[in-house]
Amino acid sequence: MVIFSGLSLGAQEMKPIIPIDSETNKIKFREVIDEPGTKNELFNRSIYWLNDTYKDPVRVTSIRDVETGKIEGKHRFRIYYWDEDSVKHIGGMINYKFVIDLKQDKYRYTITELILKSQTNLPVEKWLDRSDPAYNKQWDSYLEQIVEFVNTWSENLKEKMHPEPEKVKDDW
Repeated sequence: MVIFSGLSLGAQEMKPIIPIDSETNKIKFREVIDEPGTKNELFNRSIYWLNDTYKDPVRVTSIRDVETGKIEGKHRFRIYYWDEDSVKHIGGMINYKFVIDLKQDKYRYTITELILKSQTNLPVEKWLDRSDPAYNKQWDSYLEQIVEFVNTWSENLKEKMHPEPEKVKDDW
């Protein structure tokens, strides 16, 4: 019994799982969420989310098609590392692509094309290879930060996609 409880505790401390697309072998975060509403209602809610989330949402998005129920965009976020003195430094900028597909009573988001912005624009999938001679222990931290970013991004989207509660008319 003690051995099995130790295994379950060890499993809780594992690194976050990085989803890999089996066709492309690239990192791909994707989730389908059931949410009441027509395609147009969900589209409008996603536009409100874009406006709340990004400083310049028009520049971020390249496709906003209400007919097909598709929103596509590109943006970026920073990753960090800490030195021996626990001083935080910028580790780089991660570019990513997102797609939001909308249908009656559900939507799906996909985040792909995660690239470390640099002179060579390095795909972050390189950080998954611990056998790489250039392996750096900071890569694990960078991957954790990517997962944390996507989790925060998706939770924010899910929250904004809920229908607004109906206002009760004050009939006195």
